[in-house]
Amino acid sequence: MINSPSPLDMAIRPKVKAFFDPATNTISYVVEDPATNSCAVIDSVMDIDYAAGRISYESADKIIGYIRQNNLKLEWLIETHVHADHLSGAPYIQKHLGGKLGIGSQITLVQETFGKVFNEGTEFQRDGSQFDRLFEDGDTYQIGEMTAFAMYTPGHTPACMVHVMGNAAFVGDTLFMPDGGSARADFPGGDAGVLYDSIQRVLSLPDDMRLFMCHDYGPNGRDIQWETTVGTEKTHNIHVGSGKTKEEFVKFRTERDAQLAMPKLIIPSLQVNMRAGKLPPAEDNGKTFLKVPVNGL
Repeated sequence: MINSPSPLDMAIRPKVKAFFDPATNTISYVVEDPATNSCAVIDSVMDIDYAAGRISYESADKIIGYIRQNNLKLEWLIETHVHADHLSGAPYIQKHLGGKLGIGSQITLVQETFGKVFNEGTEFQRDGSQFDRLFEDGDTYQIGEMTAFAMYTPGHTPACMVHVMGNAAFVGDTLFMPDGGSARADFPGGDAGVLYDSIQRVLSLPDDMRLFMCHDYGPNGRDIQWETTVGTEKTHNIHVGSGKTKEEFVKFRTERDAQLAMPKLIIPSLQVNMRAGKLPPAEDNGKTFLKVPVNGL
């Protein structure tokens, strides 16, 4: 059951600091409550050299450095969904700065699906217990004096949520910039028709609501961008703007998705992110391994 969005306070304008990761075209955010020194981190990145099997934390360290330099208090680390194109840096940041780690409650469906794909044993918990908070649609939480709330927006994955903080909404992969359109809907549990409905829900927010993207790929060679508005998306989004119907969107999205290759980091990303950004447990030789399911995706 999807509820109506919680009451909005467009008068609250949080400061938003973006961090672009060129290796994965991901934008992470530090969102600051304008009334206090409290903040949240959205969709952080852990670096991986996949060919070498080497993990590092340069991207996360930039976020940690910014928070410390500005004397901020980290209260929340938010994952908008289980990402298939980058690994989460949330546990690393949490270890250094504290805060609670949250994701949508439908993470359990993702864990069940990919627990089978990667043949995880019974020790892999599929109840979302790796996270501190599992958000239901319409749930609210505090960042200092600022009330944030979560909107359930499935379609790209079953666990996608948009997080609204004052006059800013962090849309994950539900939407891209207007000339980027929308994200694919062909992963297990994805659905183009459901994605269209979720996008319409986002576009029902006030026209001057600021929207912040999780990814941008610079279509047609333009500079990377990550901020737009509901009104601009409604008018100019190439996949859903200007009154495009659900039938038109589903036909386009289905045909387009059939032509797309899998994200290059999908295999490590899913194994790590369904564990709340933690690596799989070490095996009996003390080493940690990531599995490659042959013909499994």
